[in-house]
Amino acid sequence: MELNFFCPRWGTEHIKLNEFFKQAKLQGYDGIEYAIPGDLPISMIDEIFNLAAKEDLLLIVQHYDTNETDYHKHGDIYNSWLWKMKDYKPLKINSQTGKDFFTFRENASLINAARKFSQDTGIKVYHETHRNKFSFAAHITKEYLLNIPDLQITLDASHWVCVAESFLENQQDAMQLAIERTEHIHARVGYEEGPQVPDPRVPEWQHALNVHLSWWDKVAERKRREGADAMLTITPEFGPFPYMVSMPFTQQPITNQWEVNAYMMQILRERYCSGFQHHDIQGKKI
Repeated sequence: MELNFFCPRWGTEHIKLNEFFKQAKLQGYDGIEYAIPGDLPISMIDEIFNLAAKEDLLLIVQHYDTNETDYHKHGDIYNSWLWKMKDYKPLKINSQTGKDFFTFRENASLINAARKFSQDTGIKVYHETHRNKFSFAAHITKEYLLNIPDLQITLDASHWVCVAESFLENQQDAMQLAIERTEHIHARVGYEEGPQVPDPRVPEWQHALNVHLSWWDKVAERKRREGADAMLTITPEFGPFPYMVSMPFTQQPITNQWEVNAYMMQILRERYCSGFQHHDIQGKKI
């Protein structure tokens, strides 16, 4: 199994683009995950891909900002965004697809559009489990996975934990099906009341971290069984405010986003580059 980690651009927009790519490379990331809005100029997209090539970094592009509420207009915008990526050949596309209020048929049509794009271009599109999208909850996504056999996802279970106000103890079937269809991971840790714990390094959030580790471990084990040609991609994706708590009045972040994501990369690289069993972060078997 090949293991690659991606640095999110989200939260570092204050850093000049060329400096961001250099810092990500120095930190030890294998690539960048870059959210590309629909109105981003072609010249800027060119610069992103050119810098990735210059720094020898892989690139996953993220679709996130198709928010048109009229389904037909939404579909046109989504298709336009996808086909804009055709000539760039990113490693993968991570797509926040559809809307939570679209019908099953409407969201399925968008998933089908992504499938056709992949068939025609060879660029794989994986659909992120995300609030506000078709995949906003575990039990809802389960129905799409059951009815669309080739649907593959980016697993960001932090959203599902938040939506369900639980660690999904009563939705084991949905989680297992999601794990079987996961091709990319967003390694952010959620809890019952939010999509991001304040800091995964501190003792009070170890239970939440260990629950997420148990899910990611199962994805890694599955990819390892697929053999040497399999690739597991992970983006540590702790984000800035309002995902990250800020201190009252000062608006200073409660912790350092870059350091937290680097920490997540470190523990997961150590965990998956060597033989591993289901152990929590303190080494207890789970």
